[in-house]
Amino acid sequence: MELLVSLGELGFVGIVLIVLLVLFLFSAIKIVKEYERGVIFRLGRLVGAKGPGLFFIIPVLDQMVKVDLRTVTHDVPVQEIITHDNVPVSVNAVTYYRVVDPERAIVDVENFRVATSQIAQTTLRSVVGQAALDELLAEREKLNKQLQEIIDKATDPWGIKVVMVEIKDVELPQDMRRAMARQAEAERERRARVITAEGEFQAAQKIQEASAVLAGAPGGLYLRALQTIQDAASQPGTIIVPFPIELFKGLSDR
Repeated sequence: MELLVSLGELGFVGIVLIVLLVLFLFSAIKIVKEYERGVIFRLGRLVGAKGPGLFFIIPVLDQMVKVDLRTVTHDVPVQEIITHDNVPVSVNAVTYYRVVDPERAIVDVENFRVATSQIAQTTLRSVVGQAALDELLAEREKLNKQLQEIIDKATDPWGIKVVMVEIKDVELPQDMRRAMARQAEAERERRARVITAEGEFQAAQKIQEASAVLAGAPGGLYLRALQTIQDAASQPGTIIVPFPIELFKGLSDR
């Protein structure tokens, strides 16, 4: 009877050991995806980054932190900014970045996502604050490039690569919008008047050139008069009063 109890206890202990061994193996096996890396720490010291695929760590002694290497799309919240020419605007942007060095992204900064977001916000305020309103509206591509270079340089020590920065929306105060609308309308009216004046000037030049040609051609004025009479006669209700053609010749000789 005592022998049976001992065998039973040994069987239970064996089952426990097998279970612990299976758990140990499961905790030792790590799998990271193609777009991930596992940063390994052993007793608090950095071992390195592993992956992708399957690898083993030492349970209890090793700790793994997964890092996603895909490009992250981060919306920069709306910032209330005063431009260089003292115009208050509300500006937001979007930042595209990715981790290129997972070890530095984990070791050199506490939270690279929050840090990158804060750098993007402060840089947006600084760059837009140094630009005039016309530059912000018309030269946005240049400001985007400037933002990307500054943020990328600031996050490079953390193993972060800023791929692109885009200013999304620029909101102006209502009174500024109305003033810009009036300015645009006045500019359109000015252009219309200039175009009309240029058309009249060109028409006058053509009439002067035609008069010189008619005056220099024998019988040109008479042919022009006959053509004018023919055009007028084709209109309904037109009354033609004949005049001696010599009157036109007297006008052309002056």
